[in-house]
Amino acid sequence: MFEVNATLNGEDYVSAIGDPGMKRDELRVAIESWNQCNEVGEEAPNMGSPRMADCFDVNYNQLNNQKEVELVHKVQEWENRLGTSTSKNHHLMAENPDIFAAWKELYLGKKCEVLDTPKPWQFWMIMLKSGNMDTLAAVCPNNGIKAKPFPQTNQFPCFGKGCMNMPSMYHNYTKVYDEENKKIMRGSFYGSWDLNVQHDEKLSYLNDTSYYSVTWEKEVGNGSWNFHHVLKTSSKYPWLMLYLRSDATTGFSGGYHYETRGMTKIVRFTLDIKKGGGPKSQFYLMDMGSCWKNNGNPCNGDVTSDVTRYSEMIINPEVEPLCKPNHLEQCPPYHTFSNGTRVHRTDVSKFPYDAYLLYRAPGNAMYLEKPVIPSDPYSNPQPQEILQILPHAVWGEYGYPTKKGEGWIGDPRTWELDVGRLSQSLYFYQASSHVP
Repeated sequence: MFEVNATLNGEDYVSAIGDPGMKRDELRVAIESWNQCNEVGEEAPNMGSPRMADCFDVNYNQLNNQKEVELVHKVQEWENRLGTSTSKNHHLMAENPDIFAAWKELYLGKKCEVLDTPKPWQFWMIMLKSGNMDTLAAVCPNNGIKAKPFPQTNQFPCFGKGCMNMPSMYHNYTKVYDEENKKIMRGSFYGSWDLNVQHDEKLSYLNDTSYYSVTWEKEVGNGSWNFHHVLKTSSKYPWLMLYLRSDATTGFSGGYHYETRGMTKIVRFTLDIKKGGGPKSQFYLMDMGSCWKNNGNPCNGDVTSDVTRYSEMIINPEVEPLCKPNHLEQCPPYHTFSNGTRVHRTDVSKFPYDAYLLYRAPGNAMYLEKPVIPSDPYSNPQPQEILQILPHAVWGEYGYPTKKGEGWIGDPRTWELDVGRLSQSLYFYQASSHVP
């Protein structure tokens, strides 16, 4: 189990985010849940489609010499509970759960949209994901192509039929509380993948029960929103993920082959980690997800040729690099320094092996330099490429941690990450430059 306190705050700066500094009283936040291959598959009973939102405007009133604050919510409970089983009652088109969830995100985005220059934005996105995969059900495609059933292996956890279920989703709408002569706004989402447990916010204290919660709070008219995250695995659900994402306001986001809605229009945030998850947990400081085809063309939703590219900075100091001179299959073929100098992974004197945890190539790449390990072909609807990096001096110029332990437990820090410039320096496969 780990806990995170994350706040985006700071002084004046140019922001690539719709709500710079998270300082607006009028919050826009949503939540989504995915299975192993970033789809819904089947909705949890009585939960609706796993997309919900908490978005509101604020009315400030003066009444009897006292300031009154009213939150005007833009998404009602019946809208948050829309799903394939309920949509007919509201004269909406019922689709399969995957397509309905994509439609619902656009619907909630329209309800939450904030008009801005140069373009509108919608909401921060909380993302949940379970890594359980039923190989006998063959739900997840293999590198974008429909898969065939195969025997369950240790690579993919699954306790049997139904192991890929969506979690329960409960919602405490944001309200205003009077605390110590201050007006505090607070709300939350929470739930569990263990659907046999009763609805209770104390789920986190039950033994061997999965649990997640995200709570946000802010003083009216002062400071920034503070997000508090909790994620707990169980024996039935040993592989879980919890993100706070800033997705694209239009178009395709990494790992997802439908239109998304979000905030992204230099990313700055404060991170205070309370508990870690041990040496096997991967705690991301930042995960950059992008999508383009191996020939360089932009993604268009064709899962057989689109490729999702992930770059993840892992700051858990207990994680050791797998990339080594005698394990080149774990390294990207090249490293590019900030001055543009490029070195091959066989250059033992210059290649920064300790800067990389691992590299995984896209499964549909035709001209890969060997040795190489392909990415897991099932955990996205399309092929994927993964580059995981670790704190190292080579990343310092981009604002990232340079040493193990920086920003970890007991060392809260404010980061200003030049993710755009870093992404230009990272290696990703491109077919045109690899044809023999």
